[in-house]
Amino acid sequence: MPVALRCEGVRFPVRALKADASRLLVLLGHARAELSVLLCDDAFIAQLNRQYRQKDGPTDVLSFAMDDEQVLGDVVISLDTARRQAETLGHPLDDELRVLLVHGCLHLLGHDHEAPGDDARMAAEEARCLGGLGFSAPSLVSRVL
Repeated sequence: MPVALRCEGVRFPVRALKADASRLLVLLGHARAELSVLLCDDAFIAQLNRQYRQKDGPTDVLSFAMDDEQVLGDVVISLDTARRQAETLGHPLDDELRVLLVHGCLHLLGHDHEAPGDDARMAAEEARCLGGLGFSAPSLVSRVL
């Protein structure tokens, strides 16, 4: 199965997010690639953030790319942070998870909004993907541009 989705320390109905992930792989031209998505809590993602990015505290999404065309890698999303962001922005949690999923997958494919000039390209690609998923809210990168 191309998309594996699991929860670590949280409970969440994953059917819709898994369907979004499968559709996203098609939109990105990687329909046959494997993708792993992990939903977790702030404590779990904070540990990963510290270990792999040397940054203290939780973040919303982390991506761990594989050097393999058939296995894109892992996207880790903090459900706690996603809930807070959704509430702040006034949209449903499912919509925020969709935004974070798109953002994480684009990082797996090499996009880096912190690289000079790539922020606008990444924001445009996020908007394209979100539109393809039937969503019109601002992309993650465009929120900070």
